Amino acid sequence: MRRSILIAALMLHAVLFVQAQEITSPDKNLTLKFELQGNGVPTYQLHYKQREVIKPSKLGLETKDVPSFLDGFTITKTEQGTFDESWNPVWGEEKTIRNHYNELLVTLTQKAVQDRYIRIRFRLFNDGLGFRYEFPSQKNLNYFIIKEEHTQFALTGDHKAFWLPGDFDTQEYETVTSNLSEIRGKMKAAVTPNVSQTTFSPTGVQTPLMLKSKDGLYINIHEAALIDYSCMSLNLDDKNFVLESFLTPDAIGDKGYMQAPTQSPWRTVIVSDKAAGILESRLILNLNEPTKYKDVSWIKPIKYVGVWWEMITGKSTWAYTDLENVQLGITDYSKTKPNGKHGATTQHVKEYIDFAAKNGLDAVLVEGWNQGWEDWFGKTKDYVFDFVTPYPDFDVKEIHRYAASKGIKIIMHHETSGSVRNYERHLDTAYKFMVENGYNAVKSGYVGQIIPRGEHHYGQWLVNHYLYDITKAADYKIMVNAHEAVRPTGLCRTYPNLIGNEAARGTEYEAFGGNNPDHTTILPFTRLMGGPMDYTPGIFETQCSVYNPENKSFVHTTLVHQLALYVTMYSPLQMAADLPETYNKYMDAFQFIKDVAVDWDESHILEAEPGDYITIARKAKNKEEWYIGSITDENPRIANITFEYLPKGKTYEATVYADGKDASYDKNPKSYAIRKIKVTSKTILKQPVASGGGMAISIK
Repeated sequence: MRRSILIAALMLHAVLFVQAQEITSPDKNLTLKFELQGNGVPTYQLHYKQREVIKPSKLGLETKDVPSFLDGFTITKTEQGTFDESWNPVWGEEKTIRNHYNELLVTLTQKAVQDRYIRIRFRLFNDGLGFRYEFPSQKNLNYFIIKEEHTQFALTGDHKAFWLPGDFDTQEYETVTSNLSEIRGKMKAAVTPNVSQTTFSPTGVQTPLMLKSKDGLYINIHEAALIDYSCMSLNLDDKNFVLESFLTPDAIGDKGYMQAPTQSPWRTVIVSDKAAGILESRLILNLNEPTKYKDVSWIKPIKYVGVWWEMITGKSTWAYTDLENVQLGITDYSKTKPNGKHGATTQHVKEYIDFAAKNGLDAVLVEGWNQGWEDWFGKTKDYVFDFVTPYPDFDVKEIHRYAASKGIKIIMHHETSGSVRNYERHLDTAYKFMVENGYNAVKSGYVGQIIPRGEHHYGQWLVNHYLYDITKAADYKIMVNAHEAVRPTGLCRTYPNLIGNEAARGTEYEAFGGNNPDHTTILPFTRLMGGPMDYTPGIFETQCSVYNPENKSFVHTTLVHQLALYVTMYSPLQMAADLPETYNKYMDAFQFIKDVAVDWDESHILEAEPGDYITIARKAKNKEEWYIGSITDENPRIANITFEYLPKGKTYEATVYADGKDASYDKNPKSYAIRKIKVTSKTILKQPVASGGGMAISIK
């Protein structure tokens, strides 16, 4: 049941008597203090269990065309209240989420600007803080342009940080682990090449930013409900350890176009004295609005395979020919010579459909099915794809018929080539085409420089496009998995057909030189804080040269680590990313992928340390089945597995998928052992985990 309690206590004070406002979290562990400093500058500070987390930090926005919202304020009204509800996500890591916070709403008036006023709303949860700027409708405030937001996060010292270079166009960097004071010196090496990238500062970093203080506090800084606003990065003052918001600009350098009434996204600070507390937080989801859709029955978690990894490794190609000059609607593909390596052929896709049907999977993703792939990568062409015209060797109608006969859905792929204008031009037609041919999910991509030229992937204009795409898809009952889009901020609560995102360095980079062994021990603390990732795990053949002799890259994990990712890297959209012929060689290990759920009733963080290891247990939605995943970095360790979450008095059979005694990610990644054991709520299992390795357990 949904339970809502809203208690609002208005506290109006004469301005002369207002000094500072404080609220505490419901459990009293967190304390927020708001006050005006000299010249009416708004500030806040945050304490956790009487330990300082955020020192007094300035708030405000600098504007281009009207007086700024930085100083000259007086407090003219304060309101406090508490809110407590429980809600059920359409899909998620738990069946029920509690949304419980205490709130402070401060009205600030600038007397010198014709009594113009704004509000700052603070919500203090047991796991952290969310706050935003609100601009009510009023006589002296209408349209304004943001030059920069100057929200500060003044830290207490030189914290350990897990960071990505600040960039307006990509998150596809390897996470760097260092002290804040070391960011400047490590930035140049951290900015590795990408087809589209725009860094902005030698100390600029992206959010979610994961931090650990010297006295053992875990702190995560991000944002929630990013709508009609530019994505926030953070610029570090590395002498004073103050982070300040830095918004993504548009083509002419403006950071946001606003019209009252409106508000900013929430700025979030999640705090815990245990690493597990960060992973358990649902603060970002709670700061988003409930779902906008009355009917959500068409939104379903998906486990899928696809014509994809073979192109990533170079075994096959997206393109039908080797032409170097292609113009859609002019090039006659029926008169061109096929290159013989095109992956998305009717017959080949049927093989994937057969594999999915035989092994109880839900869907097949097909990339490279449509005309135009030969001539766009690295260019800024406006009109590359029309999203409805297949290559001569891909029969849309026959694939629809064959997949339907096997009970398998086909996932559409829309690569926009960065031409957002062209995608919007074709969007309705493309979605209608999907409905007519039985597609209910789409993977969209935004590779390359954005058209219109000068816009960035994370600017306000693109943020609005991504949401337009999602809401338009909902009109056709289509689920969206967006790649190269802005990193998520919990909008999947409001728009649950946003079933996945990439927005980080995924498995594909294992074929481009490799991800560090600690990569997936960090992502749950950073990228996944705002929503699930389509990480595409499940690679069993770790040597890319097996598929393409010219590709010498290898996967920097063991095979069992790949199994564990289905539990530790939460997503309602999970791909078995390797090729069917490889899975057929390891069907005993593939059994875990067949069994593991993609939607959950409960989740328990058993042990965690960012950059080192994670162990998670989850209960499958509406089933008496549990799954455990444990992963580590390059350092072997002993995973400590408890089972106290199991019902007392019952005995279960657990299938343990473990690294072999001689396993390691770099020397013997495919060594594994499978055994069955009996477990109860009192069982404690100590399991060796190899270098770059893992462990996966299914309990029934």
